[in-house]
Amino acid sequence: MKFSMIVLIVLLALVAAFGLQNPGEHTVRFLQLSWVTSMLGVIVASFGAGVLGGWLAGLPGFFRRRAEAAAAAKRIRELEAEVGDLKKAAARTTPSPAGTTP
Repeated sequence: MKFSMIVLIVLLALVAAFGLQNPGEHTVRFLQLSWVTSMLGVIVASFGAGVLGGWLAGLPGFFRRRAEAAAAAKRIRELEAEVGDLKKAAARTTPSPAGTTP
């Protein structure tokens, strides 16, 4: 985890340096739209779009893992109840040691 944080910080520093070294206004065109903005604005918007896209791409897996965890927790509760029932049944059917009265 520490290595990925270091890589992220270095990457963000490089992006910030690029944005600061290109402070001029740039014309951005997309489909029929056109506007003038700084390079830093383009970088931040692109980063935000990438984060949003990555988050949306990860949602199906998140919901699948959550459903699997809920099913596993339910199965664990069922098995624990079954073990408890088996222990009670075993305690009832186990004969008492010789020489003692119940």
